[in-house]
Amino acid sequence: MDTFADYILNEKDLAAKIEIVYYLAKKEKIYFNKSVIVKTELARLFLKYNKLGLDENLILTACLLCGCKKIENSTNLDEIRSYAKRGADYLETLGFDKKFCKICEGVNRYSQINLREKESDVLELVEQFGGMILDRPERIGLEPDEAMVLLIHRNLKNQYNRYVEIFSQFIDMLQEINMGEFLEIKALKKLVKIYNETDDLIEFIKKVINNYEPQLEKEIDKRYQEIKEEMFNEKNVQNNRPLFSEETTKKILKSIEERKQVLTSN
Repeated sequence: MDTFADYILNEKDLAAKIEIVYYLAKKEKIYFNKSVIVKTELARLFLKYNKLGLDENLILTACLLCGCKKIENSTNLDEIRSYAKRGADYLETLGFDKKFCKICEGVNRYSQINLREKESDVLELVEQFGGMILDRPERIGLEPDEAMVLLIHRNLKNQYNRYVEIFSQFIDMLQEINMGEFLEIKALKKLVKIYNETDDLIEFIKKVINNYEPQLEKEIDKRYQEIKEEMFNEKNVQNNRPLFSEETTKKILKSIEERKQVLTSN
């Protein structure tokens, strides 16, 4: 007999997966709010535009569920330190295997897990960075640049995270994407603006899935096309003397498609 874990992991469409967790949260009273969607969207973009060789479906499911036992705005240190472990234990009762539960438990470092799963490193990055750029009762959200500095030099100081440098480059790239029609607004600012201006959870999910995602991906793809055109502009190539051999050109174009983070080094 299929478990809840089988059901949600077999659903590959993220919008449908979000709907499943929404109704689970209604039934089980688990933690699920707009901040979960923001962090999951960060993870989705990071995985899509960086070829890390990870299971996107597994990680996005974990993003939606790893904080299921978090208590909103808690100031109790025991609750803060134990929510990931309590969540992992709960997820095991829903049929998730030990590896998935270990990935979710590794969203923070409080459990002192040896041999952390690499997927946990992605959860850690989006959980901490996403949390810092959003408003909290005790402070307003940080600017993305400030959040990244704190993430690297405070939160992860003396901690090893496999993907932190790639993630930092990725955030730099997002900071270069303008999503404003009349006034300039950067990609992350636009996401935070939607978050702040939309109180209803369902409405927020619709805006992110139906509006924000397609617009941002269009702008990112346009940016990559501009880079390719700039690199291979015929005006920059001497007559009868190609800048690159055909074989080299193919390799470079393939590299651009497979490693989107090259933007930050140009």
